[in-house]
Amino acid sequence: MNFADTPQEAAFREEVREFLRTELPPELKDIDGESGLFGRGPLMQEWRRRVAARGWLAPHWPKEYGGAAMSVKHQFILNEEFAEAEAPNPGGFGVMMIGPTLIVHGSEEQKRRFLPAILKGEIIWCQGYSEPGAGSDLASLQTRAVRDGDDYIINGQKIWTSGAQYADWMYMLARTDPDAPKHRGISMFLVDMKSPGISVRPLTTMAGAQTFNEVFFENVRVPASNRVGEENRGWYVGATLLDFERSGIGNAVGVRKQLERMLNYVRSEPHKLTFSQRPTLRLEFADRWIEAHVAKWLSYRVISLQAAGQIPNYEASMTKLYMSELQQRIATLGMHMVGLRGMIYDPKHRHAAMGGRVPFGYLNAVSATIAGGTSEIQRNIIATRGLGLPRA
Repeated sequence: MNFADTPQEAAFREEVREFLRTELPPELKDIDGESGLFGRGPLMQEWRRRVAARGWLAPHWPKEYGGAAMSVKHQFILNEEFAEAEAPNPGGFGVMMIGPTLIVHGSEEQKRRFLPAILKGEIIWCQGYSEPGAGSDLASLQTRAVRDGDDYIINGQKIWTSGAQYADWMYMLARTDPDAPKHRGISMFLVDMKSPGISVRPLTTMAGAQTFNEVFFENVRVPASNRVGEENRGWYVGATLLDFERSGIGNAVGVRKQLERMLNYVRSEPHKLTFSQRPTLRLEFADRWIEAHVAKWLSYRVISLQAAGQIPNYEASMTKLYMSELQQRIATLGMHMVGLRGMIYDPKHRHAAMGGRVPFGYLNAVSATIAGGTSEIQRNIIATRGLGLPRA
């Protein structure tokens, strides 16, 4: 791995830092992820405009589609510095996921219609992949799309759909050939969430948030022109991975920032920690601090492979597995640190620790090892593709 910036990369890093120092509204620092991905308020719109004016909203897109045609390393630097400044990414799923996929697999009409709207922040997207019977084994999905003239008629259900209650459009996978092998009978569609027959039901998590949703499709008509790529080849379209955030550098920086907040809390209110707690907490905190730096080096490994023109595979799974389990260990450390005050969820309560962040983080971290591929799936990828072991 090469940890050093070239002179050009160092200059770009300083340019990004200066931009964040002067342009990032203080009110947008350290907002929750959902607000960053789906925020539509005036502040987020203005922030999106400022970032887009630099060509940084979709920096890895070609210039003809509004990007900056940046290198992998420049994209990595941008992501790293945004995370260090606790700045929200105003691009959302449109920039991170479906936009790059359309650049490669979309028709010219789809590119002209959707890419400019994505960059202007006119469309909020959600992802329709998981189903009640198809989560980790996504290829088992059963939502059907049946061709009917110039349309497809979709029936079925999606679940764990992040931000569906805010979204204007969904990019989704549906089965178009039930008789084909399960990976080969799937197509990808772009679906207007205002279409008749779509209903959205928010799901309340154990942390009290409504991040996820169930989405039901009852005879929903979708124009055939909204199919992305060839019919029955949607699995390969959906697997397209063009987002350079695979390195996970934003998450790695985020957990270190979380530890820094905990450290500041302990330093500012040491009287709230009993003497018996302190030796144990020091050792536990030291372990988590070291692990946060290991997470960063795993991210650097992935970006080094990308910069060399290689495609990370099991290396990305290692990063995801390590990061998600580290998030849970840090959440547990937070509860150990604040003790019974970790039971106070109300941020306005006078005894709430760290504004109620700790209990929310503890409950919210439960999903970390499930979302984006369970730890079991990641270990299977590492075992078979990294270590060459037979499938379980």
